[in-house]
Amino acid sequence: MAISKSLTIMQMNDSHAYLELHQELFWNGDHAEYRKAGGYARIAAVLNQVRHANPGQVLAFDGGDTIHGTYAAVMTRGETLIPILNTLGFDAMTAHWEFAYGPDQFRKVASQLSYPMLACNVYDQASRKLIFPAYTICEASGLRIGVIGIASTIVDKTMPPSFSKGLYFTLGKEELPGYISKLRQEEKVDLVLVLSHLGFPQDVKLAQEVKGIDVLLSGHTHNRLFAARQVGDTIIIQSGSHGSFLGRLNLEVEDRHVIRYKHELLIIEESIQPDKTAQALVDEAIMPYREELNQVVGHTSTALHRNLLLESSMDNLLLQSLLEHTGAQIAFSNGWRYGAPIVPGPITLNDLWNMIPVDPPISTVKLTGDEIRTMLEENLEHTFSHDPYCQMGGYVKRVLGMNLYFKVENAAGQRVQEIFVQGQPLKANQLYTTAFVTSQGVPDKYGVSRKNLDLHAVEGLRKYLAAKSPVDASLRGTVIAV
Repeated sequence: MAISKSLTIMQMNDSHAYLELHQELFWNGDHAEYRKAGGYARIAAVLNQVRHANPGQVLAFDGGDTIHGTYAAVMTRGETLIPILNTLGFDAMTAHWEFAYGPDQFRKVASQLSYPMLACNVYDQASRKLIFPAYTICEASGLRIGVIGIASTIVDKTMPPSFSKGLYFTLGKEELPGYISKLRQEEKVDLVLVLSHLGFPQDVKLAQEVKGIDVLLSGHTHNRLFAARQVGDTIIIQSGSHGSFLGRLNLEVEDRHVIRYKHELLIIEESIQPDKTAQALVDEAIMPYREELNQVVGHTSTALHRNLLLESSMDNLLLQSLLEHTGAQIAFSNGWRYGAPIVPGPITLNDLWNMIPVDPPISTVKLTGDEIRTMLEENLEHTFSHDPYCQMGGYVKRVLGMNLYFKVENAAGQRVQEIFVQGQPLKANQLYTTAFVTSQGVPDKYGVSRKNLDLHAVEGLRKYLAAKSPVDASLRGTVIAV
């Protein structure tokens, strides 16, 4: 008679280098509430507690978007995270924004982690070989678990070219069956786990098309899944963002099958006592920058966040500063998902760097009405494509100075219904002066008279706040699904 064995899987994804406790948005009925959450010292405390209570039965995985996103991480090109992540003691990791420092720096950081970086879909262009291992085998509870990594596929498609220099990225779907077969037939694993940074819609489709995955740890889209999703025989979880959450999946395994499971999304509450070792490492990482980052640079009367799909108050502040500095008719920013909320009151320099850690220059470019329409159609397709594999964006591109009305359900290239610029209908052949931030901003294939200002986004925000505080960045209904 087969004996069942207990296994606990812990997941962190999309922590975006949020070293410390920070504000987080929580929905409560018809309104948003804000309270502090997260930080690696509290994550360490939760992981340690679970491991202590279940010795030899716990595996922990990091879904990526980890070493980029805050000032200390960017200033050290991800290296300040190395001792902290090693203390957290994950069993494997995959990647996305890790490539922001360029492939060579990412390889350097990954080589110093005490666990493997996995990606079955990232290849060197010259040799056509994988740059990281496709899989690893972990052991817990007397079980052998094959773990396959899939990095974000969009790095060489929608992100700055420096991220993927010398590399190419596939979806990973074609590679998976071969690795699953090898793990099951040759390595004799009891379970197959896929650690993915494709996004929740993509991972659901992947689980529908690729058989043999027992557990799929999803990342990228910042879904707070309070209940696991089962697709066929595959259990899928995803666990929020900013390190404000951990996913816990308890499995009962018998004869190489999951016979029962229980999932819980854990909130990393302020009340959790931080792990002392991890806290010391976090303090060391922050110490060189803390005094500078704590400077108050302005005030807001509006809660600033990026938790909405079509428009965000956080980006409205950024766009207001772009319009102020450029005198443009329209301002665009990317539909970033990261950026911890800022509650009404003081805004610190740290808040600004959390908002736009890449700190690109402010630019202007003249676009025709037709180019604006085409650009928006492409962005809407990247966001809402009926084929999840073609969803390559974050949220909808943010904009001020313009009103867009669109149909979510329409086919690619047919979603835009009406566009108004400063209250007037968009004219196809008219040139419009637009402002944007270059990183993932208006593509190079569009526009004329492109010009970078001698002013970067963070300094632009500082100057705007100094002149305009307290600022109001309320939602204005600039993008409406009709």
